[in-house]
Amino acid sequence: MGHPSLKRTTEWPGQDNLHAVYAKIARRIIPFLVILYLTAWLDRYNLGFAQLQMVNDLGLSEAVYGFGAGIFYLGFALFEIPSNLFLEKIGARKTFARIAILWGITSIAMMAVNTATWFYILRFLLGSFEAGLFPGVVLYLTYWFPVRRRGQMLARFLTCIPLSIVLGGPISGWIMGSMSGRGGLTNWQWLFVLEGIPSIVVGLSALLLVVETPAKARWLSEREKQLVLADLEADHRAAGPLEHAFGQAMKLRTVWLLAIIQFCGLSSTITIPFWIPRIIQGLGVKSTLTIGILSAVPYVVAIIAMVLVGRHSDRTLERRYHSALPCLVCSVGLIGIGVFARTPALAFAALVIAVASPLCYNAVFFQIPSMLLAGTAAAGGIAFINSLGALSGWAGPWVVGWLQDLTGKTSTGLYLVAGLEILGAALILRFMPRSRMK
Repeated sequence: MGHPSLKRTTEWPGQDNLHAVYAKIARRIIPFLVILYLTAWLDRYNLGFAQLQMVNDLGLSEAVYGFGAGIFYLGFALFEIPSNLFLEKIGARKTFARIAILWGITSIAMMAVNTATWFYILRFLLGSFEAGLFPGVVLYLTYWFPVRRRGQMLARFLTCIPLSIVLGGPISGWIMGSMSGRGGLTNWQWLFVLEGIPSIVVGLSALLLVVETPAKARWLSEREKQLVLADLEADHRAAGPLEHAFGQAMKLRTVWLLAIIQFCGLSSTITIPFWIPRIIQGLGVKSTLTIGILSAVPYVVAIIAMVLVGRHSDRTLERRYHSALPCLVCSVGLIGIGVFARTPALAFAALVIAVASPLCYNAVFFQIPSMLLAGTAAAGGIAFINSLGALSGWAGPWVVGWLQDLTGKTSTGLYLVAGLEILGAALILRFMPRSRMK
């Protein structure tokens, strides 16, 4: 059951007007955030398609590829907290612009990779520059929406993850299948160039489109601003006392526990996309365009599931089961990929489950720390939880690649990731209270 004081917020006067204002806000800010993060995921995971030829062209082993794919998350983890603390000082507009422009330039520079060393360096820089984007958006949404609406808003925002594959998969497959040799570049070099340019454009657009808070939104009337600001203030009071200082947040046992849960729960979401094209290729699909189209299918399912789960979680104000059950379902899918490897239809169904379910977890899970923390503690604490969780993205791809070199099977590493998902679910069910945490 949700916290009683939070449920009373649904009875405040003017809720019909508020609903209309929040819908207006969502229409204004969510689409741009979706596009922003969509380009980030496109540049982060187009490596999975580049792998189909890049590994052979450069003479890289699967372990080297996996380590290079995962080292992105080392840079990500090291710079995520400073980036989010900096956002609180300079604002979301400049932060989002800086992040997108720098990662776009770095993604384009991937075309020049010719050794494993440069592969590692550029992937590390890509993660370093992108650091802070996701927790920055989580923090940014707290400026605009009360807790009872954030689950659905974050779920809408996170539809950019499956959308990046739904749109990017076929495009990446087409580039890999048709651009080889043009202008003296290989297909994977064209992939990095053509998919890096949109990030720079979106970053420049952020300087014009991002508004810091409702009070600064010219597209809200004074009455609409008053309604939203009063509602947000009432929501803060209803939530009770929160930790404000970053140092205080780091002393909380719950923050560290949430970081460990995120390490487990995020492991599949940020590991498996690097291997989806290879998994589908292993099912007997040869055409890169077909691989791209099939890669999009699990993410179409994910879009629908994320919105439904986020909406139901907000309606019930229940976060515990809504974040734990997707982890358990994901583990079943990951195991199924290996178990049904000789039955392509069943293996592909398992892949759909393994991809879609953990994306439902993430939007709901991040409502928990934002209910505990405020101010600098929210900026740093959310970033800390996500950055420690992102370290699973450093270890996961490398371990999967190493085990594939060792055993000749991608499924061996996926079983390990399934174990992490089960552990994450167990920690949520064992330690996360049914109501708001004290």
